[in-house]
Amino acid sequence: MPAAASTPVISTDLPLGPVLRGKVRDCYRLEGADGPRLLIISTDRISAFDWVLPTPIPDKGKVLTAVSAFWFDWLSRLPAPVPHHLLTTDVEAMGLPPEIDRELLRGRTMLVTAAKVVPFECVVRGWLAGSGLSEYQRQGTVCGLPLPSGIEPGGRLPEPIFTPATKASEGHDENVPFSTMLASLGSAAELLRSRSLAVYEAAAAFAAERGIVLADTKFEWGYDADGHLLLVDEALTPDSSRFWPAAAAGQGQVPDSFDKQFVRDWLAECDWDRASPPPALPPDIVAATREKYLEVCRRLTGSLPEGIAS
Repeated sequence: MPAAASTPVISTDLPLGPVLRGKVRDCYRLEGADGPRLLIISTDRISAFDWVLPTPIPDKGKVLTAVSAFWFDWLSRLPAPVPHHLLTTDVEAMGLPPEIDRELLRGRTMLVTAAKVVPFECVVRGWLAGSGLSEYQRQGTVCGLPLPSGIEPGGRLPEPIFTPATKASEGHDENVPFSTMLASLGSAAELLRSRSLAVYEAAAAFAAERGIVLADTKFEWGYDADGHLLLVDEALTPDSSRFWPAAAAGQGQVPDSFDKQFVRDWLAECDWDRASPPPALPPDIVAATREKYLEVCRRLTGSLPEGIAS
């Protein structure tokens, strides 16, 4: 039986100063005793085709927070630990003013170290899908990198590849050659590439043990006030990654992902022109999408997000 949905959180307006509102997250800048921090609240907003949709997916923000927190903790305990920005997900330990509703934030909020974010998305691809598949079918490359012929849709690449992209404040990020990143960042680009590939390979091996293929993912990195490189933003969530059921991979087609595929498919089939505000989602699409997010959370972390009964 599906877990009962909680009341969705669409946006926040906390008395903490200006809010930086992205497609999914609301962020507030705070000052801690040891330097600037960010309060990152994952709402239940969902986006598709570069639009934020009018219908939220209940508990989606809790899944993103729970999965990110799981990976940050897991990565920090590797033999070669991966430093990250997460300080706590415990709202009682965040030092917030007493008038702020803790229940609104519980399970969907991270207090993190503020970082100077590298202006490139660090994308790693291990399987052929999405824009990479389209390019490969046209010219035998993915983001300009030549690949062997004969890789089927949804097929595994000979080895994971690093394909950076510029960060867009609106619309799509733009894939760029690694040489562009290298020219902008110098030797730091080499470090970001090696770190991103290492994190992907470790996470992909872990996911495979749980019957999940990590087809691709994007990382964001940043530097703290002391110049230390940290993994920031979200980590290996269904919003930043393609997760496939392992049993469906390698069958000559791209499997359905544990994410908003139901939403994209429904929007693609309705009469929406993608130039005007998108339509509301029907309840069955909302419910099916929510369950996909919960399922990948169960499989990866072994439990459901805080406050959601199984």
